[in-house]
Amino acid sequence: MSWFFLFFAGVLEIVWAYSMKLSHGFTRPISSIITFITMAGSFWLLAIAMRTIPLSIAYTVWTGIGSLGAFIVGITLLAEPVNAIKFLAAGLIVSGLVLMKLSSP
Repeated sequence: MSWFFLFFAGVLEIVWAYSMKLSHGFTRPISSIITFITMAGSFWLLAIAMRTIPLSIAYTVWTGIGSLGAFIVGITLLAEPVNAIKFLAAGLIVSGLVLMKLSSP
């Protein structure tokens, strides 16, 4: 169950990062509210997951999901430029996440 919480904490991290971008420095109320609510939810789910998943693994997986998700959102929804090196970096993040999961008890 902890991995379920950790995964959704990472998903909420993606949502708050995207809504923070849309808030334009917290000048847009709706995006700002979404940012704070999803941020709180993300931290709460991470805290629940860390009851049984070690800090070194939980935090790394959480930030990895957020990083990879923000990368995908940036490319698909915000039309951010992409190149081979960015895809290589994303692949390394995925590799790190897989290795962390495999090292988990």
